[in-house]
Amino acid sequence: MIVTVLLPLILFFIMFSLGLGLRGRDFTRVLKFPVAFGVGLLNQLILLPLVALGLAHVFGLDPIFAVGLMILALCPGGVTSNILTKLAGGNAPLSISLTAVTSLLSIITVPLLVAFSVNHFMGEDARTVDVTKLGLTMFLITAVPVAIGMALTAKFPVLVEKIAPGVSRAAVVLFVVIIVAALADNWGVFSSNLGTLGPVAVLLNVVMLGLGIASAKGLRLEGRDATTISIESGVQNGTLAIAVGGIVAGVEGLPPETVPAAVYSITMYFVCVPFVFWRRRCQN
Repeated sequence: MIVTVLLPLILFFIMFSLGLGLRGRDFTRVLKFPVAFGVGLLNQLILLPLVALGLAHVFGLDPIFAVGLMILALCPGGVTSNILTKLAGGNAPLSISLTAVTSLLSIITVPLLVAFSVNHFMGEDARTVDVTKLGLTMFLITAVPVAIGMALTAKFPVLVEKIAPGVSRAAVVLFVVIIVAALADNWGVFSSNLGTLGPVAVLLNVVMLGLGIASAKGLRLEGRDATTISIESGVQNGTLAIAVGGIVAGVEGLPPETVPAAVYSITMYFVCVPFVFWRRRCQN
């Protein structure tokens, strides 16, 4: 029930909240920030999965957790990264553009790289990942609700302006519900593996935030762009990762593959809140 009905509906609503306020220009705006957008995209699509792969091997994660970590690393930042960017004084339009494009690209990248991760870590015990089915599911629960939100924004801008704050708050509440449900379903697994998964989740967050800043500074981008690239590189969509983990496992309830995303969704705030305050002070 949770995986087959409730989780897709909640994710649909969260992605719908992302679509509210998005406009076509958010996809073409990348032309205004070609270098910043390019490095942010490369960090998310290439550097982040490589870092997650390295951490999984260095910490010798159980294959099922390694797959869960990879699924997390493949999911874009979503609404959370946009909010954190605004709070940190970053380049909000760049953040929104990166989120919009990577969310659409995830329809292709996530199924392909999840199939690779399952085969790489599980070997002979690997489940068969139906890439086409997973891609179609990703499309239905990510692209479709975003498109509906964008259509409403274009057709009824005044109405959307009124309801958007309430929708965003509801999305945050539903995000918390999913994290709590994932932990409750796997409490024994969570508590017995927190000592390993906690440091891995924190390191993934810290390393990617640091590499985001370093790559932006290396290209001599301004501080606001560096903040944005860092957050977009280091913050992942835990809800989407939990949904994909549940779909890949193909079982009732929320499987162990979802635990890394649930742990990350909690530890992320212990890392990102101080980071946001630091970057906000840097902009002043």
